Amino acid sequence: MAEVKAELVGNLWKIVTKVGQQVEEDDTLMILESMKMEIPITSPLAGTVKEIRVKEGDVVQEGQTVAIVE
Repeated sequence: MAEVKAELVGNLWKIVTKVGQQVEEDDTLMILESMKMEIPITSPLAGTVKEIRVKEGDVVQEGQTVAIVE
């Protein structure tokens, strides 16, 4: 199991995956918008998305857990 964390503060622009979806290592799970740049949040491992802890439009903090991949 891996906690997926935001690397910086930003607005959660788009969630690309769904709970239960199979993902590969480095697949994009969601996209943050910060300083007019789009920053992908990727899966640290291959597995299944077990939980998404944020919703589109949320402001996320650096180090905040945004998803769980197992």
